[in-house]
Amino acid sequence: MSHHIVQADNLHYTYPDGTVGLNKINFKIHHGESVALVGSNGAGKSTLLLHLIGSLAPTDGDIRIGDFPLNKKNLKLVRRSVGMVFQDPDDQLFMPTVFDDVAFGPINLGIPEKEVEQRVMDSLETVGVPHLIRRSPHKLSGGEKRAVAIATVLATTPDILIMDEPSSNLDPSSRRRLINLLKTFTHTKIIATHDLDMALEVCSRTIILDRGQIVADGLTKELFIDENLLKTSGLEKPLTMQRCPVCSNYSKI
Repeated sequence: MSHHIVQADNLHYTYPDGTVGLNKINFKIHHGESVALVGSNGAGKSTLLLHLIGSLAPTDGDIRIGDFPLNKKNLKLVRRSVGMVFQDPDDQLFMPTVFDDVAFGPINLGIPEKEVEQRVMDSLETVGVPHLIRRSPHKLSGGEKRAVAIATVLATTPDILIMDEPSSNLDPSSRRRLINLLKTFTHTKIIATHDLDMALEVCSRTIILDRGQIVADGLTKELFIDENLLKTSGLEKPLTMQRCPVCSNYSKI
């Protein structure tokens, strides 16, 4: 693809029970951008992510990934450029060993065996867990599973990285490692999260969703100081932007 953009035009989705999941939303994400999707539960974040990987088809409107509209004809091609890390790593880890899990994607892309092995090692090195290569994924800690799940996506060399609540259920040390790792990636990143402090560190742009609609789209720091906007969207300021209850000063990242 010449331009790894992600674009939605009047994207609308209604669930079979009549619930509106997305209500005519529009946005364009450019190559190399890091964008947070934030909003309260039920705002439409996961619904949007599932559209971006073709797991849900819009009721109306269009999605464009790079040079191609996302439709049945182009789905396989688009999925070569988009990698998604799901909220629960166990949804992605199902093979006997870490090696097998990370190799699964490249093998299914028809990558030669020697290159598959190199991709596995490179991906595990990138996320800092090459020592886990022969371990069973189901015996790993939460942070280790998260790292391996990211490696399974990196091994397919996507241009666009989509993540659903990547910091959920991580201890502080694992969360910090994840944040530091994400800050090194040059991929186009779309991260749905309730962790506004992580969004503040990793994403320069934020899209706020509320009941399936985009209520704000702009610079993360500017949106996160708007207490009225956050409150009406079911959110609150990141802890690092709140006053200390003892000294009344603001924290600094």
